[in-house]
Amino acid sequence: MINPLIASLTRNQGSFHPVVSFTPGTDKLAALKLTQNGDLPEGIADNLERFVSFMQSLREAKQARYLIGGYNELRFMYSRSALFDEGEEPRRLHIGTDIWGPAGTPVYAFMGGMVHSIGWNDRLGDYGATIILLHQLDGIPFYTLYGHVSKRDIDSLAPGQYINRGQELAHFGAPVENGQWPPHLHFQLISDLGLNEGDYPGVVRYSEREQWLSNCPDPDLILQLNKFL
Repeated sequence: MINPLIASLTRNQGSFHPVVSFTPGTDKLAALKLTQNGDLPEGIADNLERFVSFMQSLREAKQARYLIGGYNELRFMYSRSALFDEGEEPRRLHIGTDIWGPAGTPVYAFMGGMVHSIGWNDRLGDYGATIILLHQLDGIPFYTLYGHVSKRDIDSLAPGQYINRGQELAHFGAPVENGQWPPHLHFQLISDLGLNEGDYPGVVRYSEREQWLSNCPDPDLILQLNKFL
């Protein structure tokens, strides 16, 4: 059975505003793999300064405006933070898409929506400044999460505030405000948010993979960037 949300997003893709500025044919995107034996040297994520420098150098070496990847990706670098090791099974499966680029990069609303909640998730490895929007498309409610954004972005928003299509919503945050990561946007699509406010898991246990991927479909349904990789 086709997921109604996936079907609706697919039908309406032509109307979505880009989440980040990107000019096909002029700007280059590059795929980034953060799996074991991927693009990230072993242990580099444990040193924030080296991690930031490496990601910037990699983007420059690939001559890419953004590095893209991460959905349904098993990442062992989360061992850098105790946040992901709570419970019997560590969380290592990433269920959003990451767009890596310079701090201050603008983020736009792909369609109209309402600010559901904002959060300041400031533990090592967490989202830092976080925005969750509520949307409705073809009568189907769903949510989008914007993690690792600038602190000033959440300071200027309030739950219930309406956001227009194409509105400049946020900016890639610096490490001091984004959970201590190299600058990037974590973009996640969520069908059922439950009772969560200002936060929602973006890294989950692999043993629960199917249920999480079902509730959080591929964000490229909205981003439409994979075809340029």
